[in-house]
Amino acid sequence: MISYATITGTRSTLAALREAGWRLFITPFSCHWDPHGFRGAVDNGAWTCMQRGIPFDEARFLACLTKCGDGADFVVVPDIVAGGMDSLAFSLSWLPRLERYPLVLIPVQDGMTWDEVRPHLSPRVGILLGGTTSWKLRMARYWGTLAREVGCYYHFARVNSKKRIQIAMDAGADSVDGTSVPQFPCTLRKLDSQLRQGHLWTSGF
Repeated sequence: MISYATITGTRSTLAALREAGWRLFITPFSCHWDPHGFRGAVDNGAWTCMQRGIPFDEARFLACLTKCGDGADFVVVPDIVAGGMDSLAFSLSWLPRLERYPLVLIPVQDGMTWDEVRPHLSPRVGILLGGTTSWKLRMARYWGTLAREVGCYYHFARVNSKKRIQIAMDAGADSVDGTSVPQFPCTLRKLDSQLRQGHLWTSGF
């Protein structure tokens, strides 16, 4: 499972992330920082907009895509945090505008089900598990099962603890992201250790 840390400008943290083999999660509010040659993915910034109490910043997202979208591991399709079917409709309206990117992820939110999301998934259009914390933890395996059946990519958002890492692994996630390491660099060792132990455990060794 691939782990992404929110991009940071702290060189010592970047060096530790590079040594551990982590990648960067670039948001429209952080793409002014140099990614220093890291591989990374591009988020849409909706979560930050929600936290700041401002509307989705389309111009900032498009500017981030222009700077960092080419070569990104994936791009997160714009969504409405905890917006249910309104969020899905908003995401689907963006898909034609993101056709040039090899892998885009639709954020799934509280209230969505397989029936509404499945027709839009493919090897190029995957799932990002968003939504409220209680919902996403309860539904992690549910969406992981769909991802396996369809054969699409599955990303588990906002993973900042050893327990969440294991839940994501158990659900079959391909990748996770979190803010813990940029905020508290001392957490890298324990989180990376859980990633490695989890891989060994799921491999049967």
